[in-house]
Amino acid sequence: MLDKVVIANRGEIALRILRACHALGIRTVAVHSTVDRNLKHVAMADESVCIGPAPSPKSYLDMASIIAAAEVTDAQAIHPGYGFLSENADFAERVEQSGFIFIGPKAETIRLMGDKVEAIRAMQDAGVPCVPGSGGPLGDDAATNVKIAAEIGYPVIVKAAGGGGGRGMRVVHTEAALVNAIATTKQEAKAAFGNDMVYMEKFLENPRHVEIQVLADGQGSAIHLGERDCSMQRRHQKVVEEAPAPGITPELRAEIGKVCVEACIRIGYRGAGTFEFLFENGRFYFIEMNTRIQVEHPVTELVTGIDLVREQLKIASGQKLSIKQEDIVLTGHSIECRINAEDPDTFLPSPGLIQHFHVPGGPGVRVDSHIYEGYAVPPNYDSMIGKLIVHGPDRETAIARMRVALSEMVVDGIKTNIPLQQRIMADRGFQEGGQNIHYLEKRLAERKDKALSIG
Repeated sequence: MLDKVVIANRGEIALRILRACHALGIRTVAVHSTVDRNLKHVAMADESVCIGPAPSPKSYLDMASIIAAAEVTDAQAIHPGYGFLSENADFAERVEQSGFIFIGPKAETIRLMGDKVEAIRAMQDAGVPCVPGSGGPLGDDAATNVKIAAEIGYPVIVKAAGGGGGRGMRVVHTEAALVNAIATTKQEAKAAFGNDMVYMEKFLENPRHVEIQVLADGQGSAIHLGERDCSMQRRHQKVVEEAPAPGITPELRAEIGKVCVEACIRIGYRGAGTFEFLFENGRFYFIEMNTRIQVEHPVTELVTGIDLVREQLKIASGQKLSIKQEDIVLTGHSIECRINAEDPDTFLPSPGLIQHFHVPGGPGVRVDSHIYEGYAVPPNYDSMIGKLIVHGPDRETAIARMRVALSEMVVDGIKTNIPLQQRIMADRGFQEGGQNIHYLEKRLAERKDKALSIG
């Protein structure tokens, strides 16, 4: 087992990694910015190193400072968590070249999956179902691109090969708009990602977002841990996640899970990963693979009983997977609500001092959060301040437990999206299950229009 790990992240995921390390007897090093010196995991770590000022490029995105922290503390490995440098192939490569273990896939795997065009090609070769598309990057010949779009069938979506997180994409409904849409997306992609390569896919109009969690040891063994439904989204950002996905049969789960496992073995995948799919009319369509631990991993943990971060650490230490596919049994239903420091109506960030903080409890309730009374939420980072997760014997019970837990949760001093999450849990469409990725935004627009008309 590893002896000492640098946690190259902040907030709730840093605390989550720290707890998993300590449970395995692994010592921890917390790296932090100047504004984060009062974070809970910094106080709990065996050692801590300040790596720079508040701006991310000068701290959590500073590769040299993080690797230097590993060197001065004699650590063995670096865990990147999610976000920041977690899917940066250059960082993974530099970590390994510096003599440390990167807790995640190999650099070449991250690089492959980070290029959406190459990732789709690799998945097609592995037999993973993909959205009909251009089959490669679009060139500069307008006539050729128009022909490709006609063969795919409108509407189509133009995507940046280096994009992600909902950025670098544009939906096109007519041939007249296509050429300009491709040019504009290329310009935006170049500015945002330093790469103007774009590709084209069929735009699925009413899909759900269903993803498959996998674990692989990089030594020829891999398993899947079922699926999550992450269709409750706003601006392509997940708001609520649940496992298992409503309406996915055991047969369909086994079929798509087997394909993902075979793809992991084919590409030599190592660690935890997630295959993200659009799901429409009973069919899965691959969109990307996340080569890291996901924000929503707790819902999978609660329905499988598997500690995913623990497994990451064991795999990074060189151990083979001790869990077999037949060991994975999904029990009950789990739901996660992301708790953000933001106005629940305008979604503007709401940093500031937390004056009162009360954590809900009861059967099947879990809270992953780094905040506490007297903690000042900084304006420098993502607004998520925690995750409220519940588990129940069935989906109806899980929703009921989430409604109670949300009503008990108190975060005073700043605004949070708890009222929004309460509205989602009370929404009839959500309670029915199986809504598409556009559902939440449509409901929010309807609410806004109604408020304006009343005003």
